[in-house]
Amino acid sequence: MARRGDTLREHILEVAKNAFLESGFERTSMDALAVRAETSKRSLYAHFPTKDALFLAVIDRVHDLFRGRMRTPDHYAGDPAEATALFCGRFLQMLGWAPVLQTCRMGITEAERLPEAAAQLHEVFFGATTDRLAAYLSDQYGLDAAEGATLAARLLGMTVYPTFPRALFGIGELRDNVPDEASIEADVDMTVIRRATASALLRRRDGNAAG
Repeated sequence: MARRGDTLREHILEVAKNAFLESGFERTSMDALAVRAETSKRSLYAHFPTKDALFLAVIDRVHDLFRGRMRTPDHYAGDPAEATALFCGRFLQMLGWAPVLQTCRMGITEAERLPEAAAQLHEVFFGATTDRLAAYLSDQYGLDAAEGATLAARLLGMTVYPTFPRALFGIGELRDNVPDEASIEADVDMTVIRRATASALLRRRDGNAAG
């Protein structure tokens, strides 16, 4: 039975996502995508008038998938410090997943030609995650928005970003399978993350006490 309407659109997005990851943006043609999606070029262009438009729609899809797998800090533990540490650990775990790294690299490659797409990809993986952590910290520790954002950036700077560039440049082993939330402790060094989290939260508390 032929796919139509929203069902076809979702199918095209999934096919395009996989094709872009496998071959990159430049080497993926709309002709090839139509064949791979088992639809006509006319139907493909009816949903996505240009390859750029399709790429941006794929980024929106990746955003939804990534948010669903990251969840929010309160999902991980009842204790705020532990929830924060595990959220940071999950973020680092997800950034070590091959499709995420490949998508980041593709965004960097296309940044000059498609700055809007590159900016959206940055928001998908980094901006939205930082915002979620900032909102949680603000709620748990009675911070205003600016203080929460500053603390979130500091925490991620201490726990995630020192390691991520190594993976981005292909140093270390990537995970081909979807990272299992239950294996955070096995996949990342939670001892280091908990120590850094405790230090950052202690500095915040001491700073408030001094003020």
